[in-house]
Order: sequence, then structure tokens, then C-alpha cells
Amino acid sequence: MDRFKIEGGRRLEGTVRISGSKNASLPAMAAALLTSEPVCLQNIPGVRDIITMAKLLAHMRARVESPDLPPSEFTIAAETISHAEAPYELVKTMRASILTLGPLVGRFGFARVSLPGGCAIGARPVDLHIQALEKMGAKISIHHGYVEARCERLRGAQIHFDKITVTGTENILTAAVLAEGETVLTNAAREPEVTDLIELLIKMGAKIEGRGTSTLHVHGVDKLHGATHAVIPDRIEAGTFIVAAAITGGDVKLTHCAPQHLTAVIETLAACGVEIQKEGVSCLRVRAPKALRAADITTEEYPGFATDMQAQFMALATQAEGKSEITETIFENRFMHAQEMIRMGANIAIDGHRAVVQGPTPLSGATVIASDLRASASLVLAGLVASNTTYIDRIYHLDRGYEKIEEKLQDLGASIERI
Repeated sequence: MDRFKIEGGRRLEGTVRISGSKNASLPAMAAALLTSEPVCLQNIPGVRDIITMAKLLAHMRARVESPDLPPSEFTIAAETISHAEAPYELVKTMRASILTLGPLVGRFGFARVSLPGGCAIGARPVDLHIQALEKMGAKISIHHGYVEARCERLRGAQIHFDKITVTGTENILTAAVLAEGETVLTNAAREPEVTDLIELLIKMGAKIEGRGTSTLHVHGVDKLHGATHAVIPDRIEAGTFIVAAAITGGDVKLTHCAPQHLTAVIETLAACGVEIQKEGVSCLRVRAPKALRAADITTEEYPGFATDMQAQFMALATQAEGKSEITETIFENRFMHAQEMIRMGANIAIDGHRAVVQGPTPLSGATVIASDLRASASLVLAGLVASNTTYIDRIYHLDRGYEKIEEKLQDLGASIERI
């Protein structure tokens, strides 16, 4: 099993290109099931979850083609589907498999999807997906770890999400575009990845109003067509490299990013003393201060501070002067990386959904274990500033969501290798 070896203490400097968004690519790939015509998706990141989704669509007998390896572009043609099923063996490591539920039921009237796996960061139930599909006329049953949904044709409905859910919003959007009548989604997620999915669906002929807001009106159509779409840049990868530059005292330029999706991260890091300048529409330059200042964050749904950036900020807080308070409101088990950082010398106290980080503290290299995707990234960041050698096990979590992160860090001057 691969692991990372990191020799800390190197200042990062140079330019890094931000990859396409994993969390935008996955629902876009699932949405290709909504039409028999080819859907071409560009700016796709070469990460493990994308490969898993491609294998899943191919298992369903969709045609999945890419002009290059590793793939940065996919053409998906679902002329017909002979296996409207997402089996456990294919999806046990990836929650995004549930995103095939809406398109399959919406177009074919049947789906059998394994309850998803993924990161061990807490319960992420699919109850809201199921309740919404039932309101739209689907008959749902759960047997042996699979969700089965059937209907002749979904009907438009009033859907209110009691809790904001990104995958739930995406799933019901893709179900509603072919439903009979109008579907209204309230308390819908506003994340850029949701808006990007809406952009793709509109290109395919869907009628959706309210993009970027918490109320979406979907007027069902009889048929969708093919389209070409470039997914948005990965805002979490961009945020991770912003922190990497800041924590190492570096000077790094990010290209092919979307600064407008990073407002909360930029404002928080600015409060820590980090200088972040926009250079054009898709570039940021990050300069670290002589001394980082502590700051407090509370994770929130977009446009608030993303839960997917909480672990990376905790690594930064270990090197900031003063006390930082981190409140996690999205997931209940998302402080598992804290214990690994404590083993490296961090001063972190956990009290339920709140973590208090006292800094700065010198970190020393150790062998640590990654528990989930973003925890993996935070441990890489900690390793970059730790003395001596850090080994990170279970980096397959990182491979699920970061494209060639060690190569990008090496190009910036980090001493990191995969062994």
C-alpha cells in the first residue's frame, strides 16, 4: 500500500495549476445518463473517484470514452442501459454513486443503487433523497443494502429539504428535469458544484430557474440532448494550496482557479495575515506573512467556510500565534485528524463539535494515518512544516480527490515522495 514520505521545512514557491472539480465532475457524469446522445465533459480531474464513476457507467452499458490517459475529458453516451444498477463492489469507496439514482429513475423508471460508502466522517443519510423521490411518485424499497426505486414517470412536486444537502439537491434536480410538470426545490444547496450541474443540464435542454439560489424551479421536459461542458475548477484543491503556501512561508501563484468560489477561505486567511491577490479572472497569488495570526472559523454550507477546508485550516492554526477556535457544524466525526496532529506536537483540545488550537507549536515528523480525504490533506500540510520525516499511511484517500498532489508539491519545492 502506498504512503507518503515528507521531509519538512521547505518553503513553497512557484506556480501550480488547479485541476477540475471532482465534486462537480461526478454529478455531471451521472447526468449523462439522462440522454441517449453523447455528453462531452472537459476539465475532468484524474482522481480515483472519477475512474470509479466511469467504471460504474460502463457497467451500466453506457459508452465511456476518453481521448487521453489519464483522462481529462470524457464522452459518455447512454443510448440504452441494460444494468440500471450501482453494485456495492464498484461503489463501496465512493458516496457519489448515489447520484445515479435520480437520472436512472427519471429516464428509465427503475434504479437499484447500493447504499454508498466513502469517508468515515459521520452519517450522511440518503433519507432526504428517498423522501423527495417518493413525493415525486417513485416507489422505494431498501433490501440488502440497496435502494430500489420504480415509477412509470416521475411527477413534479414541492420538495423542501429539512437540511441542506448537496447530493440530495443534485439527485432531485436530475430526477426532476424529465418529470411531468414543475418541481420546486426549497432550501436547496447553493454550492458552486450544484450551479455547475444546473449549467450542464440547461445546455442539455433542461428548464431550470433560480440557479445560485436556495429555491429552484424545474419545468420537466420530455427529452434531453447531448452537450459539451467544462466543469469548474476545484475550490477545495485551490484552498488546500493556499494553505500550503501560507503554512510554509511561501509565495505561490494558483492558475486555472475560480477566486469567486473561495471568498470565505480568502477572507479567513487574510485575517491570519496571508496576502492573497487576484491576478486576472482565474489566478491568485498567495504570499505568507512573517508570522501567522490565529483566527476562528465555523463550518457552514456555501457561501460559508467549507467543511472540506476545516482540516487544512487546523493544520495552519498549529503554526499561528494565539488561540484558534474551530466549530464543525456539518459532520460529527470530522476531527479525527486532530489526534494525528497531536502526535506530531500540536496543542489541540477537542470538545464535541469544537476544537481549540493553541499556537504556534513546533511539529515533529511521525508516522500518521489518514482517516478520510481532507484529513489526508491536512496531514500533508502538517508534514510540510514538521521537522524530520513524516510518513502518511492510507493515502488512497488522497488519491480519491487530489490529482497528482505530490507532483504538484514537488514542483513548488516540497520534499515529498510516494513510496
